[in-house]
Amino acid sequence: MNERRMLEVDHVRKEFGTVRAVSDVTFRIDDGETFGLLGPNGAGKTTTMRMILGILTPDGGAVRWNGAHVTPEDRRRFGYLPEERGIYGKMKVRDQIVYFGKLHGMKEPEVGKRAAWWIERLSLGVYADRPCSELSKGNQQKVQVACAAVHGPQLLILDEPFSGLDPVNADLLIAIFNELKASGTTLILSSHQMWQLEELCTRFTIIAAGENRAAGTLAQLRSAWPTRVVRVAPADEALRAPFAAVSGARALAGIDGVLDYEVPASTDFATLLRSLVNVAPVTRFEAIEPSLHEIYLHAIGEPKA
Repeated sequence: MNERRMLEVDHVRKEFGTVRAVSDVTFRIDDGETFGLLGPNGAGKTTTMRMILGILTPDGGAVRWNGAHVTPEDRRRFGYLPEERGIYGKMKVRDQIVYFGKLHGMKEPEVGKRAAWWIERLSLGVYADRPCSELSKGNQQKVQVACAAVHGPQLLILDEPFSGLDPVNADLLIAIFNELKASGTTLILSSHQMWQLEELCTRFTIIAAGENRAAGTLAQLRSAWPTRVVRVAPADEALRAPFAAVSGARALAGIDGVLDYEVPASTDFATLLRSLVNVAPVTRFEAIEPSLHEIYLHAIGEPKA
């Protein structure tokens, strides 16, 4: 039977002089899960990641891997893609990936084979023997991904992995992350590209001002959202009357050809639809779930755009 691993971040706290970067952050990530750690700039995400990796020591709380404090041996099984560039500009792409593999204890010929595999998978073959400084920002980012993952980490932490990537290469990384997930790698992703995380992650924790604000699966986060947008077509003025009978309903600007109303999530949508079709023909009726982006803004206290 395969060992089941789990990461626990238990009420961690970190201060830098008089600045409290992390006040109270808690979450748990199960083996093989893809986890989204979200928050605005300055929320404490990077500090939390660095505490997981042992780069920083918590001033309070604990980080545990498989029920015990993280050891140096555990850390060698982790991978980390920092938000800032962490590659050597004068070093060639292939040499760079091999070098990072060796830092994690890999030996030849295996590290060379793994480096070659990542170069091929990330479409970096034409750059393999060129210095990294000659690459575009997007290709440098792909080299960083290879450096973080070449040793086959059990836990891979990715801070803004889509930075500098065009849509084609962003899709390539999404495919690779899904492959890593399928192989059993536990992933932590932090990104402001919400739609990409919506597709990738099984659970989320949203932090702001160094503390938890919301947590759960996307379905759980949506179930806690207080309203839904109901979209009805055609934009027949007669269809406004049934909404007037819904307590808390509010007309929205909407788009051409439809009526949009914000209603409480507890609304009986079947009854509302019957009321609408009794007034006028309805060709479209949709209760729109909130996006991860909307949930995020609500959790951190930012108004809707």
